[in-house]
This record gives sequence, C-alpha cells and structure tokens, in this order.
Amino acid sequence: MFSYAMAEVFMATGVGASIIRISLRLGLTSKSVALVGFLVTCVLSVATGTSWGTFAACAPIFLWANHIVGGSVALTMASIVGGSCFGDNIGLISDTTIVSSGIQNVDIVDRIRHQGIWSILCLILAAILIYFTAVGMQFPDKAISAEEAIEQIPEEAWVTLEAERPSAVALLNQVKEGVPGYMAIPLVVVLGFAFKGIPTIICLLLGILSTFILGLGGAKTIDFMTLSDLLFTGFSDAGNHSVSMMLWAVAFGTVMNMMNAFEPLSRFILIISRSVRQLMFYNGLLCIFGNIALADEMAQIVTIGPIIKDMTDENVEASEEDMYKLRLRNATLSDAMGVYSAICSMALLCCLFYYYS
Repeated sequence: MFSYAMAEVFMATGVGASIIRISLRLGLTSKSVALVGFLVTCVLSVATGTSWGTFAACAPIFLWANHIVGGSVALTMASIVGGSCFGDNIGLISDTTIVSSGIQNVDIVDRIRHQGIWSILCLILAAILIYFTAVGMQFPDKAISAEEAIEQIPEEAWVTLEAERPSAVALLNQVKEGVPGYMAIPLVVVLGFAFKGIPTIICLLLGILSTFILGLGGAKTIDFMTLSDLLFTGFSDAGNHSVSMMLWAVAFGTVMNMMNAFEPLSRFILIISRSVRQLMFYNGLLCIFGNIALADEMAQIVTIGPIIKDMTDENVEASEEDMYKLRLRNATLSDAMGVYSAICSMALLCCLFYYYS
C-alpha cells in the first residue's frame, strides 16, 4: 500500500518532473530523442514503480519531440516502452517486484541486489544499441526543448490523460513550468537506504516524508490536503489491485490444485531437467509462456510463481543459503520474464498501430 502511495506522491509533487528535467539537459535532437527517452523512462519507472504511469507521462513528450525533430517513431516508441517497463522489473516499489518477491518468500532488497548488476548491464547495452541505431539512420541535426514538445501536445491527449491518469498531467505541467532540481533527492534517499539494507516500509516512509518536507518548503508543490489526497489515492489503488490479485491467486490456485492441473507439466519439466541450472532455465521458459497465455504479467506471477517455487523447494536438496539464492532467481525469472513478454506484446501493438494509422 505504501509503495502505491509513494508512487502517487512522486508523480504529482515534482520528484518525477525533476528527474525528467535533469535528464532532458542532455538535449533532444533527432539522434538523441530515443536514447534520452529511454534513460528518462528507466529512471522514472524505478522512482514511481509504475510502467503505465511512466509511459503516460513520457509518451506525449518524447513522441511529439520525435515528430518535431524528425526522428524514428518506431525506435522512440520502443525505447520509451522498454524504459517504462524497466522499473517494473527492478523497482523497489513496483507491484510486480513486490508480489514476485512475496510469492517466493524473499526480501525485496535482496531481490534487487541479486538482479541489479544484470539489469544495469542490460540497460547499458540497450542504450548503446539505441544510440548507434539512431546515428546510423543519419537523421538531420535539429534540436527541441521539452517545453516546446509539451506545448504541441493535442488537447485530446490532455483530456484523455486527465481522465485516466491525473498525476501524469500534474507531472507534465511541472516539467513545463519547472521544479527545483533538489526535488529528485527523495529518490536518492529511498534507493540509498534500500541498498543499505533498511526495511522496505521504512524506505517508503522516508521517501514520502522527504518529498513532503521538500515540496512543502521551497518547491511549494504539496500541502497537507494534497498529501492526504495522494495517500488516499495510492492506498485505494493498492487495495483494489492487491485484493483482486489475491483473490485470483487463491481462487485459481485452489481450483488448479484440486484438479492437479499442473502436475503433468511439473513432472515433464522435472523429467527433462538434468541439473538445477536446467530447472532454472525451464522455470524461465514457463514464465514466458505463462505470460503469453494469460496476457498479463501480474496474472502470470501469481499463477506460475507458486508452481516454480514448489518444483524448486520439493525437488532440490541444498543448504538454506543456496535455496534462498534459488528462490531469488525464481523471483527474478517470474518478474523479468513476465515483463519481457509484456514489452514484446506492447511494442508489437504500438508498431502495428503506427503502421496502420
């Protein structure tokens, strides 16, 4: 619940806007718009823990900037989609990170530490690939500011965002009008304390408290009433989403267990697995196919997660320390492979929409 609350606070009080403005100092040209969009959405999705919220806030900026400077729509779209999903995979307050860690019974901070180096390496490789792809397309050198891009967002887009994601509208207005750079400090506070091993709930409370103090003081982006409204919205969203996922997990898991529906699949995987490493590989494949079948990463996590946990716990003999590492890997696979499938599906739909529109 506090993770959803902090996400709302970060989106609406200047933390997200300050991250975007700091990142946009890199400049927006036809060759850099995709790369900057990718880096901004990566950082913002980690800060807010929401892929759709990040996409809703950043897509209007970078797609219109791309249109103005004459960049590649497909490359920019793929970049901001991938960056938006990055925080879903490793963000401290991402719902999929929290749920996948909970199902595998591992600490969220341990999970992020375990996965961090690989995620950072993938981020660096993706950024290099995006940049050199844009350079290879030989676009003309034309620059634009974020303010110009926001000014040209159609009225229809503003209306849709206001109805679907009001905090994204607040973020866009803050990017346009400007917020102090120090409003990015709460993100540093949360990540710093998290990597020092401070309990997650304390990290989240420190993030909310530091945002309130900075926003109430110099930035003037929040007051007591606004904070209470944002906390209520976050708690409400968390309650609705968490309850629905818990009901899904309990109901679906109970019915499937009564039917022994997954027993043939589990037996097949165990038969073809000649080692623990192979079992982990097949667990990852199962997560990918589960997401394709269920068409939702959270549904895949709460459905496939318990299956791969039981297969590992019941069929692998190892020390408690080694078993904990395997549970960390299962949590990473359950989340990362699910988000990977979601990215592929989202990117495909976006490209098809652009092609036929």
